[in-house]
Amino acid sequence: MSLKVGIVGLPNVGKSTLFNTLLKKQQAYAANFPFATIEPNIGIVPVPDYRLERLAQIVGADLHGSLPPIVPATVEFVDIAGLVAGAHKGEGLGNKFLAHIREVDAIVHVVRGFTDEDVIRAGSVSPEEDLEIIKTELDLADYEMEEKSKGKKGDANPDLPLFKKKPILVVLNIDEETLKDAEQVEKNYAEEMGLEKDQIIAICAKTEAELAGLGDEDAKAYLAELGITQSGLERLIKKAFATLGLITFLTAGVKEVRAWTLRAGTDALRASGIIHTDFMNKFIKAEVVSFEDFVECGGPASPGERASLAESKRASRGGWKAAREAGKARLEGRDYIVKDGDVIEFKIGS
Repeated sequence: MSLKVGIVGLPNVGKSTLFNTLLKKQQAYAANFPFATIEPNIGIVPVPDYRLERLAQIVGADLHGSLPPIVPATVEFVDIAGLVAGAHKGEGLGNKFLAHIREVDAIVHVVRGFTDEDVIRAGSVSPEEDLEIIKTELDLADYEMEEKSKGKKGDANPDLPLFKKKPILVVLNIDEETLKDAEQVEKNYAEEMGLEKDQIIAICAKTEAELAGLGDEDAKAYLAELGITQSGLERLIKKAFATLGLITFLTAGVKEVRAWTLRAGTDALRASGIIHTDFMNKFIKAEVVSFEDFVECGGPASPGERASLAESKRASRGGWKAAREAGKARLEGRDYIVKDGDVIEFKIGS
């Protein structure tokens, strides 16, 4: 399954800067893994996951000396043009872009928390009031949809794609020098806005744009200078997964190492169908090893770093074979509830 997130906000709050950053991530990803042509207002972003690198090391190099390709889970971000008061009535580009948001799994509200007054406010007053303006527009749009859908008995259609049914996250676009205090900033604004702390993510869109143009090592060094360990994008994706109750299971073979997204509580039968629908009809068993056990059986290596060819050949003696010999691999039936980080090999009949 694919996670689809809509980004909304008033004009000039940093939404475009954030989305342009996502597009840079998308271009870097597409350079390695081909994607079908997509609309210019959509960015498909890989989910950072150090576990994939480690699994590739353990599975080891093939006969040509190449480690298996990595395919991360992805998040699809949909950019919605800046909304304004009256959007539900068609003000600005309201109706056209509100329709796009109805198709997403979660809504991210970008609000202004930075102090640069050279950036015109364009209706922005404060993070609290900015959020209220956007929420009001979405509520009014919901009301109009419900009114139009009412039947002869005056009841609204219960299956409408209403905004109020969608989980929300709030991105507070702050100054770079405030990033080191992001956790406290999130806590303070969550209390002021009446939201859960996990619904607030403090990000500096300008910093994210700079990080997107750096290599991995330079990006780590830059984050260290700022006194933080994760980019805002990583934190946003993790909180989106948590808010929607999503987890990731992994497959590790010589042809490919891959992360798959599914809802928490999904059984092994339905998880197999995410890989291929035919798997559900031919499902026999799922061989499962926790990521931690798979790594332990695979031998030592540095997380997040590609192994040398020699190291990967040594590690290839581990993996599935070593996990089975150590009694860490187990066969599970179709009702087994998949856990985050499970490494799975599905046994499929002919």
